[in-house]
Amino acid sequence: MIGTEVDLQRVGDLTWVNGPVVRARGSSRIKMYEVVQVGPEHLVGEVIGLDHQMITIQVYEETSGLRPGTAVYGTGALLSVELGPGLMSSIFDGIQRPLPVMERRSGPWIGRGIQLTPLYRKREWHFKPSVRVGDAVVGGAVLGMVPETPLVAHKVMVPPALSGRLSQLAPEGNYTLEDEIAVITDDRGDHSITMLQRWPVRNPRPYRSRLRPTELLVTGQRVLDTFFPLAKGGTAAIPGGFGAGKTVLQHQVAKWSDADVIIYVGCGERGNEMSDVLRQFPELRDPASGRPLMERTILIANTSNMPVAAREASIYTGVTLAEYYRDMGYDVAMMADSTSRWAEALREISGRLEEMPAEEGFPAYLPARLAEFYERAGRVTTLGGDRGSVSLIGAVSPPGGDFSEPVTQHTRRFVRCFWALDKDLASERHFPAVNWLRSYSQYVDDLSPWWTDSNAPEWHELRERALEILQREDHLRQIVQLIGADALPDDQRLVLETARLLREGVLQQSALDDVDAYTTIDKQVGMLRLVLAFHDHGSRLISKGCPVTLVRDLPAVERIVRIKQMVPNEAVSQLAMIGQALTAQMTELERRYS
Repeated sequence: MIGTEVDLQRVGDLTWVNGPVVRARGSSRIKMYEVVQVGPEHLVGEVIGLDHQMITIQVYEETSGLRPGTAVYGTGALLSVELGPGLMSSIFDGIQRPLPVMERRSGPWIGRGIQLTPLYRKREWHFKPSVRVGDAVVGGAVLGMVPETPLVAHKVMVPPALSGRLSQLAPEGNYTLEDEIAVITDDRGDHSITMLQRWPVRNPRPYRSRLRPTELLVTGQRVLDTFFPLAKGGTAAIPGGFGAGKTVLQHQVAKWSDADVIIYVGCGERGNEMSDVLRQFPELRDPASGRPLMERTILIANTSNMPVAAREASIYTGVTLAEYYRDMGYDVAMMADSTSRWAEALREISGRLEEMPAEEGFPAYLPARLAEFYERAGRVTTLGGDRGSVSLIGAVSPPGGDFSEPVTQHTRRFVRCFWALDKDLASERHFPAVNWLRSYSQYVDDLSPWWTDSNAPEWHELRERALEILQREDHLRQIVQLIGADALPDDQRLVLETARLLREGVLQQSALDDVDAYTTIDKQVGMLRLVLAFHDHGSRLISKGCPVTLVRDLPAVERIVRIKQMVPNEAVSQLAMIGQALTAQMTELERRYS
């Protein structure tokens, strides 16, 4: 626990200091993953190794100045987060210290040993009960609602391990986080309930049952939704080299996805990138409501110049907050930018512990840690009976864009959606730079019923045909480089033209254009249907002897490319008019060659 009042007991004295890893000789009563405080400044640390009287600790703050003999104090608590109203719109560091408060306390540079409560204790929240005295309640049951922000209603829940009969309940009114709002009685006696809870970050929160991922996480990004869809409760990786657009793509998903809550974790990224996030997110508007996007967002910032050990904690902090809102019945999307920096933190800590290295110096338990993280995603039935989900989207930063390096390869084993970014596409100003030949989604079959229910039963067939054309184009490009496009037969030149329409008219999307930044599902399917209709009409014309140049130069063809910017989402009916114009022009050509 960070910033909470606990009874400190001296449990040992430092004997060894190696960067963020220190060792102390002391009490055998201390336990694994217990939070400790080191030295006169009470630097926060966590026990990661025990060997008889020797305690190994990773310190989440700068350790310069520590020396052998310095006291270590035990708190008796595991590394935990505070849960309750006030989380939404907050900006925390990797161990859930509120950064705006820290700035007021120590200035722009974070001081050492600052003890802060993550949630402000004195603010009053309006609590409206939803149960009655005498009701039997179980863990996860909702006791009442608090309007945390205009976009998120905070559900005050019974702690997961507690059940019994409600013997007292506060009436509707304003209460602080520490005021008693209910008393639950069971065989062990009375248990006081407040709006403030704590949960160890390394322990997944329980749920009743896991559900199949059958609902699309709509992002409004055509290359993702239409070609490589992610289900709510699913896992996705965004690997890409420097400048390929990982952060921008995560920003787009965070802004436009239909998730109820966004958790954005900047884990070891450059300070200037994270400062852009901290400046831009408060200015963004939620597209569905017009309210500030921060009213349904939590930011966790742990940049590359912050203590390396806190990177590891930031990932667990973020996913625990995501599970908390999942348990309220919300769909949560968590962005981790990037898991490579997290893995590098594991490598550094492992090296300082003198553990035997595996591939490229990473610890042998890297795959297990990645699996533990991504397994916390899922769509579930909560303990309270609601349905909620946590979707995990992790960016990966392979050195030099090499996808064969260990973090990328191990990540592929544990995610079902792989959005591979291509530096060459980014250099061509093709954004999002998702390589359609290297990317994949294993949620396609699971989501087919969802598309049928969304009035797009032909989506699966359209998607397969489009990907086949793009694959044929890749093969033909190699031939074109040898003999030129003019030497190809007309049917193959039509494939190249259709692929150009797919690339420029469907796959390419501008995050800065008011119309093109977000595309509804109806418009996405309509655009894909138009491009493939062009291909079908063109194939029929070419089989009758019509030159491909006449097909390519039809006025309606270039209108297809401009649909993404010229046709607003609310005017999808215009796609039918463009399709009619294309059909009329194709029919006229067909009369000439019939």
